[in-house]
Amino acid sequence: MPLFSSIMVFVISWWMIFFCVLPLNIQSITKPTDGTMPGAPVNPGLKRKIVITTVITFFVWLAIDLLVRADIISFHDIAARMSM
Repeated sequence: MPLFSSIMVFVISWWMIFFCVLPLNIQSITKPTDGTMPGAPVNPGLKRKIVITTVITFFVWLAIDLLVRADIISFHDIAARMSM
């Protein structure tokens, strides 16, 4: 897979997986004070979720890259079918 395609697949996959990981282990504030929303998380743990997302995305990207290199998936064929 060309470099630009690899980067784009990784970035798009990263964002999709990030939005799936984001709501995990969220605990809402039980007693909101002035200026806080009742559904706001106590500790969103974004650093941990970013690391988890990156690790998962690497393996997803690796699987996609191996499928493309084995010629099981072809972006050119997908583009040709979409243009019909």
